Amino acid sequence: MLTIDGSTAHCPKCQAYRTDDAEECVRCGIIFAKYKPLTVKASPSPSQQALTQSEWFLTARQWLIESDTTTDSMTLYGRAALLVVMVWWGWKFITTPLETNYTGESFLHLINLPFHEAGHVIFRPFGRFMTILGGTLGQILMPLICLGTFLLKTRDPFGAAVALWWTAESLMDIAPYINDARALDLMLIGGVTGKETDGHDWNNILTMLGLLEWDHRLAHLTYNIGILLMLGSFFWGGVLLLHHYRRLSP
Repeated sequence: MLTIDGSTAHCPKCQAYRTDDAEECVRCGIIFAKYKPLTVKASPSPSQQALTQSEWFLTARQWLIESDTTTDSMTLYGRAALLVVMVWWGWKFITTPLETNYTGESFLHLINLPFHEAGHVIFRPFGRFMTILGGTLGQILMPLICLGTFLLKTRDPFGAAVALWWTAESLMDIAPYINDARALDLMLIGGVTGKETDGHDWNNILTMLGLLEWDHRLAHLTYNIGILLMLGSFFWGGVLLLHHYRRLSP
């Protein structure tokens, strides 16, 4: 702001008086020509926040539900039969205690096993720790890759829900392995237990991390995450089936 005689003005930062021809402030030292006042970004209003949340919800709904436009009745019957199997078999996984190793003795364990072993090979270039962990990563990444392919590439949300169920089962299949890290009682591929070899994957992983005494807690955490994902797959598949049925209604 200029003074009455027009010969001085205020420093925009510290409000000290300055002459018209001064290039910098004598008090705070700022260069007047380079000074830019700070602008405070206004926080979004509640209505703007609600709009953003609504946009996220609509986008998620579009990808997870509405991208499925199948109207074939035979596909509906096939999906319904598959969902019944998923719920029936999945419920047995959920209600059977982790310590029974029911998942490890199921038919799906044989499906997971090749991806587990392939993971060891794929992650071998990244060192010994990643080579050991790679078995578990390979077993989990395969159903996740299928989930992403169904959801993003083929736009088949029901297929993605089935892949989510498989991901959940794979986590539950790994949990007894983690739980056995100290006991080393589980039978391995070669027909021997970890006691008869140099341990197994999760014995080595937790030993290298210094977390061997956490084996039971990590195993139950993994199993419970699998349960939550499996319940989510039931709900997701059921919602998709309901929408499919409604599309066939007159």
